[in-house]
Amino acid sequence: MLETIPNTEGIYYVGVNDTDIDLFENQYPVPNGVSYNAYVILDEKIAVMDTVDPRATSAWLARLEEVLDGRTPDYLIISHMEPDHAGSILALTQKYPSMTLVGSAKALTMLTNFCVTPPENPTLGVKEGDTLPLGSHTLHFVMAPMVHWPEVMVTYESTERVLFSADAFGKFGAVGTDEPWLDEARRYFINIVGKYGMPVQTLLKKAAKLDIRTICPLHGPILTENIAFYLEKYQTWSSYQPETSGVLIAHASIHGHTAQAAQLLADDLTAMGETVVLLDLTRCDVAEAVQQAFRFDRMILAAASYDGGVFLPMEEFLLHLQAKNFQNRTVALVENGSWAPSAAKRMRTYLDTMKQLTVLDEMVSICSVVKPADEAALHALAEAVHKAAVTA
Repeated sequence: MLETIPNTEGIYYVGVNDTDIDLFENQYPVPNGVSYNAYVILDEKIAVMDTVDPRATSAWLARLEEVLDGRTPDYLIISHMEPDHAGSILALTQKYPSMTLVGSAKALTMLTNFCVTPPENPTLGVKEGDTLPLGSHTLHFVMAPMVHWPEVMVTYESTERVLFSADAFGKFGAVGTDEPWLDEARRYFINIVGKYGMPVQTLLKKAAKLDIRTICPLHGPILTENIAFYLEKYQTWSSYQPETSGVLIAHASIHGHTAQAAQLLADDLTAMGETVVLLDLTRCDVAEAVQQAFRFDRMILAAASYDGGVFLPMEEFLLHLQAKNFQNRTVALVENGSWAPSAAKRMRTYLDTMKQLTVLDEMVSICSVVKPADEAALHALAEAVHKAAVTA
């Protein structure tokens, strides 16, 4: 069935859902799969907007042929060379050897990285501000290096006011999945693009000059309403500002006592009217923990000491935060140690590498099990964390 992009004429969706995949990029759980989005503009000249992952090449080619209805595409627009989008370029060029490959100079150079036998199709390198008329549609090319690879560009179609946004504004989950956009879009952005806040900010400044009615990302649903909402979320995430007031309590407990302390903190903060998310780092998806850390303005880390350092699930979490440029938050620490507490010192080693973090002085150190004195100290810590929001 042919599927036209809403509010457009001659622009078709030819993406494919992958509901068999369990880990995106072999690290992020995707319980609802993922979509590989591609589009076609049918005009006097025909442009295919990106390809799909090799896992879906056959299904995608069949869908593309249905839309083309015997016509030959004139152009393949290459937004991004990562294999989940460029993985079917070779198959497409073998089918249409006269089709021109259009991309940034860096993208065209990278073709040799991913194609054992590079395509012999004609190529057209484009730069910032270049245009490509198709007939009644005109493509405007906007360079977006490091969102989130160096060759990335986005394409604005001025007649229909459509932004083909590459990996920006995408989300995990197959198209049609019944779930809110926000949580999985945040998890996607923070973990995949989040390190590159400044390049995203640069792209947002360019997007602000465009009259955008529709956003067509390379993953997730096409965005057709309240475009300002999506732009505002990207502004918040890419500037590393908290999205909302609240507290993430992330704990890594060996025998359950540190988890008990974390629960006491959660109960106290909830009673104070705080929004609290409590996560067990030994069991949860670390990407989920990372996105929740970026969501809130405050975080409590509670961990057992382990081999002279910190229990490894907490260390892994801190490594992810460090890699994703975590900053501009208030953090409190709870450690547990039976004979030589070391978790807090190790957690501080990571936190001290991050920008503009406030680490509260009210650290709680538990010796094995939670005792009445520890409960009092934990309550005082909860009050300090609550006050940190009030006085911010």
